[in-house]
Amino acid sequence: MFDKDLISSRKDSILITGANGFIGTRVLQTLLDYGFGRIRCFVRPSSNLQGIKKVLSYYEKGRVEIFEGNLLTKEDCEKAAEGICIVYNLAAGKGEKSYPSAYMNSVVTTRNLIEACKRGITLKRIVNVSSFAVYSNRNIRSGGLLDETCEIETRPKWRGEAYTYAKVKQDDLVMQYRRREGLPCVFVRPGAVYGPGDSSLTGRIGIDTFGIFLHLGGSNFIPLTYVDNCAEAIVLAGLVKGIDGEVFNIVDDDLPRSRTFLKMYKKSVKNFPSIWLPKAVSYFFCYIWEKYSEWSKGQLPPAFNRNRWANDWKGNRYSNEKIKKF
Repeated sequence: MFDKDLISSRKDSILITGANGFIGTRVLQTLLDYGFGRIRCFVRPSSNLQGIKKVLSYYEKGRVEIFEGNLLTKEDCEKAAEGICIVYNLAAGKGEKSYPSAYMNSVVTTRNLIEACKRGITLKRIVNVSSFAVYSNRNIRSGGLLDETCEIETRPKWRGEAYTYAKVKQDDLVMQYRRREGLPCVFVRPGAVYGPGDSSLTGRIGIDTFGIFLHLGGSNFIPLTYVDNCAEAIVLAGLVKGIDGEVFNIVDDDLPRSRTFLKMYKKSVKNFPSIWLPKAVSYFFCYIWEKYSEWSKGQLPPAFNRNRWANDWKGNRYSNEKIKKF
C-alpha cells in the first residue's frame, strides 16, 4: 500500500469508536502496523480495556489516546471528533434485547458522531461498520447469490431482532447524510466474524434456545470473516481513494458449509450434543411461531419468523469480488 493511494497521511488523527471490542482492538492493531501514529480510542468509562492494553504493549507508548465518554452525549462526541480526519464507527448496540436501547446505541450515537464531525473542517471519511444482518433475501432463491446489490430489509422489525432493526436504521441514517450533505463515508458489512477471543457460534449455524443445540444450517455456506481479515478490510475502507459512498461486503474465500464448521468447532473448541433439523422443518417451525406471535398480539415475542429464517437458514452463496477490485 503506497501513500499516493491513500486519502490520509500517517500523521492524520484517527478516531475509533468501539475500540475495545472484538473487532475494534484488531482495527487498532492494524492501524498501528500500518504506521499510523495519532489514534484516539473512544470507550465507555466502564469498559474493559484489557484488549486495548494488550495491543498497546507491543508498540511505543504515547501513540494512542484513550478517550472515555458516552456517544449519547453530544459534548463527548464533539471533544472526541476534534481534529479527526478518519472515523471508524464500530460502536453498536449488539446484544441489546430492547429495540429502544439498540436504536439509541447504534442510531442516536451515530447521529451525534456525524454532527460532531461536521462541525470541524478536517474530516475526510467516516467508515460505518454495518452487518450482513441488514440484507433481506426473502426474494432470493435458496442457493442464490447475496452481494452488495441485494435489497436491504424494508421491515426490519419483522425480523424480531433489535440488533438488525438498529443496524438497518443506522445505515439509512448515514446514507441520508450522504445524499443530503455529501458526507464522505464508506459502508462495510462483515459476515459472521470469528477468531481468537470469541468462541461463540453464529446463529446462522443454529440455536440453543431450547436447552439443546438445534443445527439449522445444514449444507448452507456460512459467510465467515476471520477477524484479522475483517479488521484490515475496515482499515483500508477508511484510507483508499475513490470509494466514497461505496458499500463492501466482507467475507473470506473458500467458505465452509455449516455442518463442516460445526464439526470442526466441536472438535477444536467445545463438544456438545446437537440435533439437525431439515429446512422444511425449521421453516414450518418459524412459520408457526410467527403466526402464534401475531395471534397472541406479541405476548409471545416473534423471535422466530420467516424473515429470520430466510436470512439465517435459507442458504445463499456469498461474494467478495467487489472489495477485491479496490
